[in-house]
Amino acid sequence: MVRKVMLAATQFECTADKAANADKAEELVRKAAAAGANIILLQELFHGLYWCAVQDPAFLSWAAPLEGHPLLARFGALAAELGVVLPVPFFERHNNAHFNSVAVMDADGSCKGVYRKSHIPDGPGYTEKFYFNPGDTGFRVFDTKYGRIGIAICWDQWFPEAARALALQGAEVVLFPTAIGSEPQDPALDSYGHWVRVQQGHAGSNLVPIIVSNRIGAERLPPPHQAAGNTFYGGSFIAGPQGQVLAQVGAAPGALAHGNADPAPARVEGFCVAEVDLGAAAAARAAWGVYRDRRPELYGALATLGGSRPPL
Repeated sequence: MVRKVMLAATQFECTADKAANADKAEELVRKAAAAGANIILLQELFHGLYWCAVQDPAFLSWAAPLEGHPLLARFGALAAELGVVLPVPFFERHNNAHFNSVAVMDADGSCKGVYRKSHIPDGPGYTEKFYFNPGDTGFRVFDTKYGRIGIAICWDQWFPEAARALALQGAEVVLFPTAIGSEPQDPALDSYGHWVRVQQGHAGSNLVPIIVSNRIGAERLPPPHQAAGNTFYGGSFIAGPQGQVLAQVGAAPGALAHGNADPAPARVEGFCVAEVDLGAAAAARAAWGVYRDRRPELYGALATLGGSRPPL
């Protein structure tokens, strides 16, 4: 059965002006919808600067509860107006806990639920463990007007178990809102190519299309942390169920030949769209055999930290 859906990835540069960031996000969502997109992804924590480059409890005040969250109300109304599925990343406070979260707004504006980031990084420039509790939702899929989607956030996307868990639950598209770029401990390190290939691997190994939206630009935090911040490399893209890159923001004409990503996409604000046939992808999953031939009883090592159980 043919089930064609138009996917969109967006990217833009965030500033200290939260209202301007929300306006920019809405502008890109509107443009992507006008281009025919049905499912539109925004980047991780787009409402503000990426503050996790430093450790300062004052930034915890940026969190807000799910219920009554003005950003979610605004983008839920936008999803309903445009008739699009719109996952909305936000900094969530739940009683005494804080989460890096995404609320999934369906095409009628209803909230289908929330995913809370599971893997929390703690490295130079990305000290998220200071701010975020490990997510307690588990890996979730959401039934929407345009298909069953699974969401994981940034560092989650480096773990093949996360993408596989979503695919096993029936995710027809996997979405990765992201904030990745410079590595303060090694200015010469460029993770872009590695990052792209890992995401393509998730799509190809699970035979599920993915959307990845990353931030762009050099961000500097407000005083007294104005010397701190990261530079994000963008490269937001959409991959098909064979892992092929179908579209990429800022890609040069012809750069995506043979299903490869642009090795150096322009770091520009914008969006990209690609049409996928979810029916054809489902048929490929059924025929290819990677789900039929799985041996879960042999994968016990995956449920341990060190690859085996300790001796009795």
